[in-house]
Amino acid sequence: MKAYTCRVCGNALYFENSVCVSCGAALGYSREERDIVPVDAGRYVDAAGLVWHVCRNLGLSGCTWLARLEGGQCAACDLTRVRPADADAAGLAAFPVAERAKRHLVAELDALGFPVIGKAEDPVGGLAFDMLSSTSEQVMIAHADGVVTIDLAEGVDSHRERVREMLDEPYRTMLGHLRHEVGHYFEWRLVETVGGATLAQARALFGDESADYQASVAQHYESGPPVDWPSRYISAYATMHPYEDFAETWAHYLHISDTVETAVATGLLPATDIIGYPSFSAFLTDVWIPLSTALNLVNRSMGAADLYPFVLAEPVLAKLDFVAGLRPAG
Repeated sequence: MKAYTCRVCGNALYFENSVCVSCGAALGYSREERDIVPVDAGRYVDAAGLVWHVCRNLGLSGCTWLARLEGGQCAACDLTRVRPADADAAGLAAFPVAERAKRHLVAELDALGFPVIGKAEDPVGGLAFDMLSSTSEQVMIAHADGVVTIDLAEGVDSHRERVREMLDEPYRTMLGHLRHEVGHYFEWRLVETVGGATLAQARALFGDESADYQASVAQHYESGPPVDWPSRYISAYATMHPYEDFAETWAHYLHISDTVETAVATGLLPATDIIGYPSFSAFLTDVWIPLSTALNLVNRSMGAADLYPFVLAEPVLAKLDFVAGLRPAG
């Protein structure tokens, strides 16, 4: 994330702040300016004279983004197609965690230049989120035809940690789920839909995505990942099917990009250190691996688990190069 400061008093802010804890100024996030701005009586007037309003979901989901219409909702909230019912107390309690992670994701995609187009604009190829509560029925985290489905129970730390331990995963977060599932969406839009040489290169790296998915899943859970998976994949889950390999790689591209932006914005890494590399993999070798090692040591100093508990083998670097190459120019 960027480093944000209050325009009123200069105090450091977090991305989620709706009020400056130093001067008490009301705040909102301007997607157009990619910045946190002061809000006066629920309104913000930008440099062009356009009036923006606090999103109507501030109280419901903690949304700090600005909306074009008074009493309306922001562009990030527009992407959510389904939310918990008003009577679902457990679902509503977990809803803000998922929405906060989704706003984080959208802001990162904006910064990287990936198009975030909702179903209202493009009913076929657009993106939408169903934030479902599993209090009364099982919810499968998934993507299909531009719709990302999230189980809100994953926003509850005790539940998520229990599942993480059960599946023997080194990392499991709500933001991670969203990054992974949106990876399926962008593979559909930027690889499969494009076809040609792009699709051929993806198949050479990740495998044939047309392989029977259910059969691959069944085999994975029956036999487990290949013994040598760390030498070819970013995670054990990535071995299940080419779709999952791509989505896991995409998620890590976002993990790394966001963490590096934060390191630069907060002065942990000089901006000059991240430019001039001939490939993303060269950048990873020279910058990311030393940085992530240092961050892991910081976490260990606090008695915490490694921040980035993953090893990037050569085949994984090639896959990350491919994903990074999907970023729009400019």
